[in-house]
Amino acid sequence: MRYERTHDCGTLTAKAIGKRVLLAGWVHRRRDHGGLIFIDLRDRFGVTQIVFHPETDAALHERAGALRSEWVIAVEGEVVSRGPGMSNPKLSTGEIEVNVTHMRLLSEAKTPPFSICDESLNVGEELRLKYRYLDIRRGKVSRALEVRHQAMLAARNFLDQQNFLEITTPVLGKSTPEGARDYLVPSRVYPGNFFALPQSPQLFKQILMISGMDRYFQIATCFRDEDLRADRQPEFSQIDIEMSFGRPETLFPIIEQMMDAIFQKCLDRGLQTPFRHLTYAEAIEAYGTDKPDLRFEMPLVRIDALAARSEFSVFKEQLALGGVIKGLCVKGGASASRKKIEEYTSFVGKQGAKGLAWIKIQPEGPTSSIVKFFDPDLLSEIVHTMNGEAGDLLLFVASDATTTNSALDHLRRHIAHEMELIEEDSFALAWITDFPLFTWDAESDNFACEHHPFTSPHAEDLALLDSDPLQVRSSSYDLVLNGYELGSGSQRIHDSDLQEKIFGLLKLSKATIEERFGFFTEALRYGTPPHLGIALGLDRLIMILTGAKSLREVIAFPKTQRATDLMTEAPSAVMQEQLTELKIHVELPE
Repeated sequence: MRYERTHDCGTLTAKAIGKRVLLAGWVHRRRDHGGLIFIDLRDRFGVTQIVFHPETDAALHERAGALRSEWVIAVEGEVVSRGPGMSNPKLSTGEIEVNVTHMRLLSEAKTPPFSICDESLNVGEELRLKYRYLDIRRGKVSRALEVRHQAMLAARNFLDQQNFLEITTPVLGKSTPEGARDYLVPSRVYPGNFFALPQSPQLFKQILMISGMDRYFQIATCFRDEDLRADRQPEFSQIDIEMSFGRPETLFPIIEQMMDAIFQKCLDRGLQTPFRHLTYAEAIEAYGTDKPDLRFEMPLVRIDALAARSEFSVFKEQLALGGVIKGLCVKGGASASRKKIEEYTSFVGKQGAKGLAWIKIQPEGPTSSIVKFFDPDLLSEIVHTMNGEAGDLLLFVASDATTTNSALDHLRRHIAHEMELIEEDSFALAWITDFPLFTWDAESDNFACEHHPFTSPHAEDLALLDSDPLQVRSSSYDLVLNGYELGSGSQRIHDSDLQEKIFGLLKLSKATIEERFGFFTEALRYGTPPHLGIALGLDRLIMILTGAKSLREVIAFPKTQRATDLMTEAPSAVMQEQLTELKIHVELPE
């Protein structure tokens, strides 16, 4: 018999009863009920129950008894009703089954190293990655890959309607370090020279604007040789977008509408637009981070001026050292035990804080070991400033600004998860704007770019480039979603003189500029339109849409945290002949 399907395993319903069909797929489960043999037949689209009757064909029934998990078969038969009380509401095909009259065995399978049919079974990640093709069959990853496809399709269709052109940029390019290490590819034709895999298509997409392409996008694969964690991979995908003759206020609505289209396609729900806007300074002040999780409240509150009026030496000493005093109000947290507060103290200690002060607001008034250092009126002011009321818990960190913000940011999110303050199926998007153009790199004793050297300074701050560069704001912006940086972009520098000035502040020599960026700076001199863009992390977006805990769950064949592929065993050594041809000598570590 042939194996071309008339239907997939997720299609048949009661409307098909009486039809002869041909299905093909994997043996998901087999049940022998002392005569009747039931098989759950699975493909990408779903599961259909098929039945082998001994009286229909004894030889066929005997062959069905030999079937094992993950064997691939094709069957032909008649669709029949399961009968009263026998339907399975969990399956789209749960009202019917197929009485098999013919079967063809297409492929046998070894016993899998873990259960395919029991998706709830906890299997170690290393084993799942080694047998990724089996892991995908289990369902969770395949569903994420379907969402990924839907998101890419929605993005492409939307951007096409907005007159953006999808243009592919080179994968083999020039090494123009952007912060992370490049992956290098040796050239056989030019021994001793290397291509670099792109960390992003940044310069190419800007050159496309110089080329007059006006509106570009690409679902680009990018590569960065950096230390990994749950939301990073050495190769990742981004929705890369650039447009000419626009400003952020032009781009933001386009991105918001595209995100809405993606959510409609993937989750059948829209987004509330326009998204919230916060400046970088506002985000750091209120949440301690430039990627705040806005699904819940609990903002950080600075109480420097109030703390200075107290007699609490810890606060006063930190203020004298130039530190800050900030806190947060945990609604209903006054019932926390001393042990719980000690846990919070240990938690912020891991973020660098040396301690955690606390005040419980009881019906009879504030209580704590530190209240004796505050007069009643001052305590009342602090409670009012913190928006506290009876039953709340106030928590404070006193340290330098960076440590204080980091500790309270982590504590805020920790408490929110612990107290179940977050609706897990909610999505809070916001634009973070006005980042600093430069930070100070103590190691190099020089300015470093907060974003990249092609980001335009804020027009109002141009004069500060000469007098106080660290106070210059950039025309850059991030899109944050549920505490993740989903995308980052900026208005680009389109004036060659300004670009040269930025390179000068970074202390890049003319030789270095020419070597790294000469092709780009030359292009800038041939009439460059004002342009801007953004890159949205596709993998991270799918991770959030599917509720996955790691990027590895939404990428077909990901790398481990040590940047290895356990399935293909890459990276691996290559033949000496290849190295000789490339004029490369390898020195292995001892």
